[in-house]
Order: sequence, then structure tokens, then C-alpha cells
Amino acid sequence: MRRYLVLVLVILLVAGCKKEKDPAVAGTITIDNNLYGEGPYYAMGFSFSGAKKTSTLDNPPPDITLIAVTDIYGSILKLNLQTTNFKSSFYKAGQYASATDAKLAYDNLNSATVSQWEEDADAIEAGQIWIFRTATEKYAKFLITAAFSEERDVWPYAECTFEWAYQPDGTLTFP
Repeated sequence: MRRYLVLVLVILLVAGCKKEKDPAVAGTITIDNNLYGEGPYYAMGFSFSGAKKTSTLDNPPPDITLIAVTDIYGSILKLNLQTTNFKSSFYKAGQYASATDAKLAYDNLNSATVSQWEEDADAIEAGQIWIFRTATEKYAKFLITAAFSEERDVWPYAECTFEWAYQPDGTLTFP
């Protein structure tokens, strides 16, 4: 009986020991500008440090969210990525005509020097490489692989797919 009890305890200890997995530092994600909830409304942005979509109601909020900039008639003029960290945080590191050239440049971008940060990632489109500065002075690079928008009855819809790499050590050197 004692042998069975020890075996059950060992099994329970092994099953209960789970190591917390560190969040990913690179990947591909698609975000959109849909609003959710019934009040307060929220959108889903992206957190580089958490490596996941995050609600704009969360604390901390997402690093970036997508918006469709419209004219007074609701026609979509452009797509922007924005942040709520109260500092200029975007730098366009390049724009490429072909997906192959953009991917090659992104993969070869191991370190960056930023001359001037911008408030938003303005007029995003496929083939652009951006550097982002988080509220905690950590950095990410991302390559926009697709951007899509369409005018809908109630709300203009937009989505953006990007490949990203996060540098949690606070340098502009990417693995």
C-alpha cells in the first residue's frame, strides 16, 4: 500500500511541475481594427513583449493597434499603426517593391540606427520594414507582408499581417 501511495505522489508531483514558457521573440501575426464588446468597446492590438494579441482595455495596453484613416464621408484614405505609449515610437527602415527584396532586407537587418522617431507608422503597405520602440525602451522590427482594407456599411475594415522580431535586452541589435 505504501508503494502505491509513493507512486501516486510522485506522479502528482511530476504532473504538477510545469515550467513557465517564455514568450516568443519572433513570429508572424495578423491584426485588424474590429471593435468588440458592448461598452466599453475595445480593439485587439499586438504586444511584442507578450508575443500575443492584447485588448486595448488591458493593462498594459497593446504596443500597436491598427486604424483606418478616413475622410469625412468614411472613405478609407490610408492605414496607420499607432501606439498609446505617449512617445514617438516608429521608424521606417525601408520600403521595397517586391516581397522577395523586402524579406531579404528584413532578414539582413541585424542592427539599426534611428535618425528620427515618428508618432505613427503612417500609410502602411506591404514591403515596408519598421522599427518600433516600446514604452519600456525595448525594440522590435517588423516587416509588413500584407495590408488590406475595405469600406463596410458600419465601420471601415482594415487588417495588417506582419513578421516581427522583438529584442528584450533594450538594444537595437536583432537576433
